[in-house]
This record gives sequence, structure tokens and C-alpha cells, in this order.
Amino acid sequence: MFHSKNQLLSRLDPLSMERMLPFLRAVELRQGEVLAEVHQPVDSVYFPHGGILSCMVDLADGVMIETAMVGADGEYGACPVLDDRQAMNRVVVQIPMTVSVIDGQDLRQLVQDVPAIRKLLMDYEQFFIAQIQQTAACNAVHDIERRMCNWLLRMHDLAGDRLNLTQEFMAQMMGVRRTSISGVAALMQKKGLIAYSRGHLHLADVDRLRAHCCECHGALRSHHDALFGRKDAVPA
Repeated sequence: MFHSKNQLLSRLDPLSMERMLPFLRAVELRQGEVLAEVHQPVDSVYFPHGGILSCMVDLADGVMIETAMVGADGEYGACPVLDDRQAMNRVVVQIPMTVSVIDGQDLRQLVQDVPAIRKLLMDYEQFFIAQIQQTAACNAVHDIERRMCNWLLRMHDLAGDRLNLTQEFMAQMMGVRRTSISGVAALMQKKGLIAYSRGHLHLADVDRLRAHCCECHGALRSHHDALFGRKDAVPA
């Protein structure tokens, strides 16, 4: 089934998925497209089939920092849609994708009629909050190299080992200076962890990248396993 390319939707039992299917539609999202702005209403829920959505916090001095990523392992929009609330951050398409989309009013009715859908969305909300908390702890305590390893491994989980990333973009996502990213990227390339050239980044040795990473990537996978089970853990 086309919509089951999203891992959350693939976890629904056949009867629950049958109830949801008539309300889902497939949409292509382009890189840089904005799905939500701060304090604006959220009207739809997005279930990515791939790619990455970035949840961003904008600071008064113009700095933006990424607090969470959403890919084929999750969804964006269910919490504000179900509680009739506004977006609390900006959500931007980092890597283009196809998504399954459902209108908010349809989802609100479905979760009343189909408890399995509500439970699945609440389980993912727990994981999403855990991801934000882990990111906050990592940004506060760990050095830039270990943070970058953690960030790249999360991207690898969602989008594979070949990524189109500029140093400016990486610096923006991590909330650090571009010169800091340049120095760390050069060091990681010298160690054979990554290969980087003109915006094209290849994770050359993922196992060694994990060894250089802080505990945050492993902790995030552990949270996912606790909620969804190891068999369907965040994909590599």
C-alpha cells in the first residue's frame, strides 16, 4: 500500500488503516517549503514517506536552530490539530519528499471513532518530545564534533548516507558559527568519517561515526525502541 511507506501508518492494523485510507492524499513537498509558522494554525497532518522535516526555533538575533527532525518514522501536525492549537515553531522541508496528508477535521473525527489511531499518534508524540529534550541536552553539554556526529547520524537514519548539505546549512541547523563547522568537518574528513565536497556529504564510515558520537543518538534510538519495538526501530 502506497501510504504504508510511512512507518507510523504501516503500524496500523488493517481495519484501522481501511478507515483512514479514504481521507489520505499524496502530496509532493519541495526543499525549503514551510509547513508551519509560529502561532499560526495547523490545518493538516503530514506523514512523510522519506526526506526530512526540520522543526526550527527562531531567536531574536536572527539565529535559527533545529530542535527535531521528522521523517518516514513519524508525522507532523497531529498534536496541534487534535487540540485545536497553533504551531509553536517553524517547520521547513529540509530534504524533499512525498507525504500522506490528512485534513485536521477528518483526523479529529477518526481518532474518536478508531482508538488505535489515537494511540499511535500519542506514542509518536512521546518520542517527538523525547527527541526535543535529547537535542536540548546535547546542545547544552556536548562539544561541536560530537553534536555534529549525532546530527549526521539522525540524518542518516532518515535519509541515508549521501546528503546534500552546505556548511552554512549545517551551522544554521546546529546553531553554531560556519567556521566551527568547517574546522570540525575537516577533522572528521581527515579521520575518514565523512567525505565532503561542494555541498555533497558522504558518511564514509557510519560505525566509526557512532563510536565518535555522544550518547544522544543511542538514547534516541532507545526511546524509539521502548515505544515501538526493536524490529521497527528508526531505519538506517
